[in-house]
Amino acid sequence: MAERSHRSGVVALLGRPNAGKSTLLNRLLGQKLAIVTAKPQTTRSRILGILTLPAAQVLLLDTPGFHASPKALNQALGDVVDQVARDCDLAVLLVDPRIGWDEDHEALRSRMERRGAKILVVATKLDLAPPPPDAPVDLALSAQTGEGVDAFLAALVGGLPEGPAYYDADQLTDRPLRFLAAELVREAAFEALSQEIPYETAVEIDAFDESDPAITRIRANLLVEKKSQKGMVVGKGGQMIRRIGIEARKSIEEMLETHVHLELWVKVEPRWSKKPNRLKSLGYH
Repeated sequence: MAERSHRSGVVALLGRPNAGKSTLLNRLLGQKLAIVTAKPQTTRSRILGILTLPAAQVLLLDTPGFHASPKALNQALGDVVDQVARDCDLAVLLVDPRIGWDEDHEALRSRMERRGAKILVVATKLDLAPPPPDAPVDLALSAQTGEGVDAFLAALVGGLPEGPAYYDADQLTDRPLRFLAAELVREAAFEALSQEIPYETAVEIDAFDESDPAITRIRANLLVEKKSQKGMVVGKGGQMIRRIGIEARKSIEEMLETHVHLELWVKVEPRWSKKPNRLKSLGYH
């Protein structure tokens, strides 16, 4: 009997901020890997999710939402999107039906097609609204309810070339635990803080000690750009930073499946988001 073929390749999840890329990635993996908040532009770096199936290995790349901005941070995020779009085997362009199809979606689709890339247009959030009638939609789904996800996964596998598995079956990502822990701290900060403050914060892990099998000890810095922001992040009597720490610790413990001691500090680092080398050191380029 002929041996069953195996498929593998890189699938880039592209779309505007808050189109549902991270939620879909987490749904496909069956585990939280990318942070998700109600605020747009949460994802700042490409995150690889490794989905291993009996006859395929799908390498899912969650990317920052594409948008135009002259700021150094947003330029770095745009560079990530462009690089991933160039290097993938299959590009998935996610469209939020509440926003619809616009000239930026069309420009990205046309650019990908000119490069000869395979592209799949997918309407998300089917539980909230039907697919936009003006979009060239191939599939529609809801990552929240699971509707259409099986058909979407079958389309992904069918669009990949034949190839071997590149990662072990039990590996979910190529990112280190330090990075994922930093992202969970940033998610907690995004949820707790309001207005513009979350977009001027970053997280840097100072220490990640797993030497004790019973508890992982983590020390992290929450970076802000202005002294006035430090006071707001710390909060009256330290209430805000404690709230962020409690929520982040819960998420990290769930990810690591062990007890966590999390120590958070707030540091002022002016213009961190405008320095390309600093952005690179934080994993955003």
